[in-house]
Amino acid sequence: MKLKNWKKNMVAAGVLITVCAGIYLNWLYSGSGNTKDLTDTLDAQKVMSEDMLVLDESLVEVGGDEVTTVTDYFAAVRLSRQQARDNAVSLLQEAMAYGESNEVTTSSAQLEEIVQTALCEAQIESLVIAKGYADCVAYMGEKGISVAVASPEGGLQDTDVALIADVVMSQSDLTMSEIYVVEVP
Repeated sequence: MKLKNWKKNMVAAGVLITVCAGIYLNWLYSGSGNTKDLTDTLDAQKVMSEDMLVLDESLVEVGGDEVTTVTDYFAAVRLSRQQARDNAVSLLQEAMAYGESNEVTTSSAQLEEIVQTALCEAQIESLVIAKGYADCVAYMGEKGISVAVASPEGGLQDTDVALIADVVMSQSDLTMSEIYVVEVP
């Protein structure tokens, strides 16, 4: 009998050690310090609200390696946007798994909205880049869309803004007054 209890305790201890080691390794390699957060580059004045991101030319450092800085800017914004979406999706999936039927319906609708928004943003970004701009990032909120575009030679002209707005309107149900085009030098 003692031998049987000893074996059970050893198996339980082994499982506990394995789970703790897995949690530690996950924490160690996912490290919150390894990824840049959008709040590192933006301050409270740059973010109007949770649903509308305001981009500004001052976010990009002008220096010897300007192309890398602009590329890093677009990559950081995309990464931050994706992390926020991933967190929202995981919370909604959790609510769907453990919630009541009305919560599941609401969570499912919100999840579908997130997917549609992400798809629309990706299509807009792809089409703007296909029109000849170096890089682009789109952020849709409840009040409209912000489209940050890498500045072409000579800067953005009215025709450029009209072309970008046309792409946005063709891919969404937004009006001209809900579209914000920002030039990133």
